[in-house]
Amino acid sequence: MSYQQSGPTGGSPSTPGGKSRPWLWLVVPIAVAALLLVTSFVPLIGLATFGVVLFVGPVFTVLWLVAKKRGITGWSRNLGLGTAGLAIAGVVLISGLGAQVPAYDAAEQEAQAAAEAAEQKAADEAAALAEEEAAAEKAAEEARAAEEKAAQEAAEAEAVSQAIADAKTDTALAAVADLTVKGRAPQTGYDRDLFNHWTDPDDNECDTRNDILRRDLTGITVDSDDCTVLTGTLLDPYTDTTIDFTRGVGTSNDVQIDHVVALSDAWQKGAQQMTDAQREAFANDPLNLLAVDGPTNASKGAGDAATWLPPNKAFRCEYVALQVAVKLEYELWVTEAEKDAIARVLSACADEPLPEAEVAVAASEDDEKTVIEAPKPTTKPAPAPEPAPAPEPEPEPEPKPAPEPEPAPVAVYYENCSAVRAAGADPIRVGEPGYSRKLDRDGDGVGCE
Repeated sequence: MSYQQSGPTGGSPSTPGGKSRPWLWLVVPIAVAALLLVTSFVPLIGLATFGVVLFVGPVFTVLWLVAKKRGITGWSRNLGLGTAGLAIAGVVLISGLGAQVPAYDAAEQEAQAAAEAAEQKAADEAAALAEEEAAAEKAAEEARAAEEKAAQEAAEAEAVSQAIADAKTDTALAAVADLTVKGRAPQTGYDRDLFNHWTDPDDNECDTRNDILRRDLTGITVDSDDCTVLTGTLLDPYTDTTIDFTRGVGTSNDVQIDHVVALSDAWQKGAQQMTDAQREAFANDPLNLLAVDGPTNASKGAGDAATWLPPNKAFRCEYVALQVAVKLEYELWVTEAEKDAIARVLSACADEPLPEAEVAVAASEDDEKTVIEAPKPTTKPAPAPEPAPAPEPEPEPEPKPAPEPEPAPVAVYYENCSAVRAAGADPIRVGEPGYSRKLDRDGDGVGCE
C-alpha cells in the first residue's frame, strides 16, 4: 500500500488519498477561538478542554513524527499544523485559566460571604422573632396572673363585705363597718412625749404600767409601796410562750407594755387633732395596753393590722378586735388596706365580741392573782435603858438669839424627759430634785434612762 506525496512546494493540505482538504487550515484557528471564547466564560469547561489538549497533543506529535519519518508529506504537514494548533490552544488556555481562576475565587468568596450574611440575617430575624414571641407570652401570662389576682381580691372583698353585713350586733366584725377610712397622714411633729403615758388616771396611787403588770402577770410580788411589780409570770399573748419577769436594769425589758394601737400610728390617723388630755387618756387606757414579750413588741414598731399581726395566730382575732374598739373609742381612722386586713382576720371568727372599756385598778384581797408583798426590813427593838438618876437642877442659860431662817429651796419641776435631758439631769433618780413618777416609765426608781 502506497501514498501519493504532494509536491515539494506544498500547496493545500491533502489526505493520504491525494485529495485536497483546504478546510483543515481553518479547523485549528476556529477551534482555538472557540476554546478561548468558552474558557473566558466558564473556567471549569476550560479546565476540561485543557485536559483534552494535554491528552491529544502527544498523540498528534507522535503521528506527525511517524508521518514525517515515512515521508508522507500531506499527513506530516496536516499533523504538524494540528500539533502546532494544539500547542497554541494549550498556551492560550493556560493564560486564560490563569487569569480566570483568581476572578473565579473572588466571585466564589463573594458568593460565600453573601450566603453567610443571608444565613446570619435569617438567624438574627428568627432570634428576634422568638424573643418577641417570648416577651408577648410573658406579658400575656403576667396579664392573666394580674387578672386572676384582681378577680380573687374582688371575690375576697365581696366575701368580706358580705360577712360584715351579715355579722351579729356587738361583734367586732360588725363594728368594722363603723370605722372611718382615710389615707395615712404624715408623721411630722410626732413625739412620744406628746402622749403623757404611765400616769395614774384612776387615782389608785399606782401608775398605768404597774396596773397592767398586775393585771396580766400571775404570781406577782410587789414592792413595799404596794404598787411596783417586782416579779411575776407572763403567758405572752403574742408568742404563746411563758416569760418569767424580774424587775431590773437588764431584765425589765423582757416584758413590755404594748400600745395595741401604736402611738405613732394613732398620730398619723387622727391623734394630731386630739387635745393633750385626750392623748393622755388614749396612752393610758387599759383597753389599749397589753403586757407582752419585749423583743416581739419591738418588731411590731408602729405597724397596723395591714403590716403586722402577732405570730400567735390564735390571738389575732382578739388583737384586731382590740384595735377596732380603740379606734372607735378615740375616733381614729384606718386605711383601706388596714380595714381589709382587719375584716379578713375577723371573718374567720365572726362571733368575736367587741371589747369594752375597762379600768385597771390595784389588786385587792378579792383578786384571783396572788400578790406577795416584798418583805420589809425589820429590826429588833433596843432594850429600854435603865432610868438615870435625876440630875441636879442647873441654872438656866441665857437665851441665844434665834438664827436667821435659810432661804426656801427653789422647787424643780420637769415637764418631760426632754426637759430633763436639756437640763443635763438625766438619768434622774428617786429623791433627786425634779423626780416624778411620770418620768420613770418602768417604775424602777431611775427616770429618763
